Amino acid sequence: MPKPVLSVKDLVTPLQVGKNVYNVVDHVSFDLHLGKTLAIVGESGCGKSLTALSILRILPEPPCLPPQGEVLYKGQNLLTIPDKEMREIRGKNIAMIFQDPGSALNPVYTIGSQLLEVAELHLNLVGEEATERVIQALTEVGIPSPEERFFDYPHQLSGGMKQRVMIAMALMCEPDILIADEPTTALDVTIQKQVLDLMRDLQKRKGMAILLITHDMGVVAEMADEVVVMYTSQAIERGEVQAIFDQMAHPYTMGLFASRPDPTEKKKSLQPIRGTVPPLSEYPKGCRFHTRCPYVMPKCKEGEVPCFSIKNEGHETLCWLHDGTEESQEKWHKKS
Repeated sequence: MPKPVLSVKDLVTPLQVGKNVYNVVDHVSFDLHLGKTLAIVGESGCGKSLTALSILRILPEPPCLPPQGEVLYKGQNLLTIPDKEMREIRGKNIAMIFQDPGSALNPVYTIGSQLLEVAELHLNLVGEEATERVIQALTEVGIPSPEERFFDYPHQLSGGMKQRVMIAMALMCEPDILIADEPTTALDVTIQKQVLDLMRDLQKRKGMAILLITHDMGVVAEMADEVVVMYTSQAIERGEVQAIFDQMAHPYTMGLFASRPDPTEKKKSLQPIRGTVPPLSEYPKGCRFHTRCPYVMPKCKEGEVPCFSIKNEGHETLCWLHDGTEESQEKWHKKS
């Protein structure tokens, strides 16, 4: 496999609450490759968005403390380079689409003026040349009559159009990496498909890597090449998308799939994951999912869970079910 364009190694993001410090991103590792999409999935509050914000170093400080570990891009650890260098990389080489385009765009500036700022700051373009680049960017993302939309304010655009503007803004500098944080959450189903098709088409044409943050397994199936499943700040399973879908190795991943509606079985009831996600200050000892897991064993309740490799290369999980012992095999057989 070619060298990754971005390599995240043992990323830890501490959060200070009073005198206590908790890891909201807890030793997360993954690689991004050009032309490929890595999806991070999990319930709300598991650390997906904070992982992305840590990579870009745009965390709210306080309460967050500086992230630790390595985020390697072109031989540089983005967590240790000076702020000035990071500002040059952010937006130009690594761009991000935020979850709510309505709040990400400034309501008192026109669409054109906000995109012109990107052209001037990162591309060193001014005047007519900058305007032409903005119009080109709006055209590339399928916005009709871009010359007219240039003078519109965000409130004059639909949610889908605002998301296209955000994509245009993110891709104007042709970044190596696009981080998309729940890019379709606020959109209706028809517009969701249009936005996903647009991102996939732009990825093919420009060859960028995409880090896709979502809780929608349907979007994962359509877009992703690799998957990282997060729960309570940890990456509890990772692997190629086909391996994850065909052989879910962690009970939490199984629960995510089981809780989805099945369009082929209209009368089938949903199977929610029992219990609730524990708050940050009350993560259980041992496997953090053991309080909700139907296959829990005594060893799940104490100590750190090692990372076990599954049959497919690169498919790994933090789960004692795969330690090869008789007890675990019996539990796994009952699951099957």
